Amino acid sequence: MEQGKHRAPAEYGAHQAPAHYEGGDGCLTTLIRIPVRIVVLLVVLPVRMVWDALVVTARAAERVLFRPLGRALAWLFDVLVVIPAQWLWRYVCVPLGHALVWLARAVFIWPWVALWRHVVVPVVRYGIVLPLQWAYAHLLTPLGHGLRWLYREVLVPAVRGAGVALKWLLGVVVVLPVVLLWRYVLVPVGLAAAWLVRYLIVVPLVWTYRNVLTPVGHGIAWALELLIQGIEAFFRGLGVALRWLVVTLLVAPVVWLYQRVLTPVGREIAAALGIAWRVAGYLSRAVGRVLARLARNLIAAPVAWAYRTVCVPIGHFVRDAVLAPVGRGLRAVGRTARQTLRAARETIRQARRDAWRALVGGPAEREPGELGGPLARTLGSATTVPSAAPGPEVSPLPEKSAQQG
Repeated sequence: MEQGKHRAPAEYGAHQAPAHYEGGDGCLTTLIRIPVRIVVLLVVLPVRMVWDALVVTARAAERVLFRPLGRALAWLFDVLVVIPAQWLWRYVCVPLGHALVWLARAVFIWPWVALWRHVVVPVVRYGIVLPLQWAYAHLLTPLGHGLRWLYREVLVPAVRGAGVALKWLLGVVVVLPVVLLWRYVLVPVGLAAAWLVRYLIVVPLVWTYRNVLTPVGHGIAWALELLIQGIEAFFRGLGVALRWLVVTLLVAPVVWLYQRVLTPVGREIAAALGIAWRVAGYLSRAVGRVLARLARNLIAAPVAWAYRTVCVPIGHFVRDAVLAPVGRGLRAVGRTARQTLRAARETIRQARRDAWRALVGGPAEREPGELGGPLARTLGSATTVPSAAPGPEVSPLPEKSAQQG
């Protein structure tokens, strides 16, 4: 029991520790953390209150002003732009476009089609193609056959004989002297010149390159390699020294400053900003709730009471005593006007029918008691109208079906 009692405060403290708490902070960090958070809270609180006020104002303006204004602008745009544009497109642009298309076809397409179909094609077919076909079949084909026979039977044997004679002449006059000159003059002279060049120039140059230039080049290359290795070792040592100096004098202090000073300070400032922003939000919401309650009690409640107590009875009295009788009178006047207009339209329509019948003529109207045609006996009655020819008692539909069959 005593051990459980001793462990209970530690477990309670562990549960109360913040989630972002990191162990290992010294007392100096703990002492600096609280004043920094207080200062940051004093700086952030006005900004958070202004931000919350702007958010509430923006939401109220969007709900009360911008949304109805947007709907009104959209309706106004539809009424002033969209509907007239649709009407203009449907009743002006589309018929005008159809008319322009028909006019363009009538002016630019149909004349050229008629010209091509009734002028160009007959002229080309009967004025050019058929004469060319007749000339090809009756003139050019026999002429080509005759030229081919002349080429095969006359020109080819003549050219073949001239070619043989020219070949023999070239062989005797040109080829044979050149062959003799190459075989008995140029080849011996070339062999002698090659032997002289080989033993007087090439062999001494090869010996000089192998026994003189190659050892000298190897020695120069070895000296240059040693010089380059020494320069590389010097610069390598210089680089190592410079790197050690930079790491020791610049990088190590910067890393120590970043790890020991900037990182804790930045972490504390970020944590302080987050906590201060949340606390300022709580305070701003509390102030907003107080102001909202004051506005509700001082403005909204009296206005609602005045609306319920004064405006609603007055509105009901005005509606029942003034607007309702006026509305009934207007509806009665409207019904009377509609009936008058309907009677006037019917009168005008009847006068127009009578005038048309008087000018053109038409079937006379039947009297109310006059029958439209001869009556026939029905299946349930055997009587007929006197002095009237009876109509057919059987429907013509079976005869028509029999004829179709």
